This record gives sequence, C-alpha cells and structure tokens, in this order.
Amino acid sequence: MIRVLLADDQHLVRSGFRVILETEDDIEVVGEAADGLTAVDRAAQLRPDVILMDVEMPGVDGLEATRRIVAASGKDGPAVLILTTFDRDDYLFEALRAGASGFLLKTGTPEALIDAVHVLSRGDALLDPQLTRKVISTFARPGEVAPPKKADLGELTPRENEVLVLLAGGATNAEIAEQLFLGEATVKTHVSRVLAKLGLRDRVQAVVFAYEHGVVGPSRG
Repeated sequence: MIRVLLADDQHLVRSGFRVILETEDDIEVVGEAADGLTAVDRAAQLRPDVILMDVEMPGVDGLEATRRIVAASGKDGPAVLILTTFDRDDYLFEALRAGASGFLLKTGTPEALIDAVHVLSRGDALLDPQLTRKVISTFARPGEVAPPKKADLGELTPRENEVLVLLAGGATNAEIAEQLFLGEATVKTHVSRVLAKLGLRDRVQAVVFAYEHGVVGPSRG
C-alpha cells in the first residue's frame, strides 16, 4: 500500500483528495493535517510514503513544513507533492529549493493526482509540464545562467551526461531507455549515479541543476 498524508487547511479539500485517492486499491490515506506544524509532526509519527502539501496554511506554511520534513528524513523520507497554482512562481521555486519531489497544479484532474502519487511512491519525481516550462524560462534566460561547475560535471561519464540532459527535458526512465537503447533498470542505475555524484535529491533538482549550470539551454525552436 502507498501511505499518503494530506496537508491542507481546508477540510473540504482534504476530504476531496481522500475520496479521489481511496478509489485506488493500492493507496491508503493514513492521516491529515490542517497546518504545516501538524504536517511535520504527523510525517514523523506516521511515516507516509507521499505527502500532499498545500502551500498557504496557518502558522508554519507548506514550504517551511516541506523544508523541515526533508531535513529531518533525508532521502529515505516521504516524497512531498506540492499542490500549487500556476501564477505563483515564487512558491514553485521555493518548493524546489525546499526539497519537494513533485509539483501539480490544483487545476489538474483526479487522474493526474492519482498518477502523481504513484510516480512519487516509486521514488521518481514529477513536475507538471507547464511548470517545467516555467523552470526552464526562469533558470535558462540568456545571460543569467551560471557557468558549469566543471569539478562536479567532470565526475559524470559521457553516458551519465546524456542521461542528465534527458532528465532536464523531463523524460521518464522509460523514455530515456527508449532514446538511449538501454534497459529501464540500467537507466535507473545511471539516474541514481547522476544524482549521487551531483549531490542532488531527485529528478526535479536535476532539472534545476542542468539549467542553472549550462548543461542545457532554452529551446531555440
């Protein structure tokens, strides 16, 4: 079972998420929180696999709660899925830096929410395609991209560099495997090595790193 914690200050929203998620046989909602501090406490107590995290909550907000949960649990902790709105870039980028593993628009469908929980439970990260474009436009503006850190990038093999470029484009393991003619297990190994060598938590951070450090640039097409 995929154990999910719901963190949102609106009871009706939490109830709606619960109804949607519990239509799936392999998902169980193990707890709820109406504010960030409670979310931090219940994450430690309940040890969920995935946390659905609202941003605007009383007291400790969702960004700070995410930061505390990630700091306390590290890579072995729950994956945090931020539910965000399209017009708040500041939330998106702060959540990226806080260590969230997924970002989904609140205008999305129930199917998208269920799929996001499954993706994060597998240890992957998820960034809504519209939000990916925002990350790219922000971190890859001409003249604003930091030069590559050759000491870090130099540790990657040529194949790992290829994998990083595809990660930056939002490709899944299956898509990377198809493009590089590799098995998915091999791709997963390459992704893990890329993240470990660059000191990154997950694929979302790999997107930011790639654009910040000039590994890839904005599309010219």
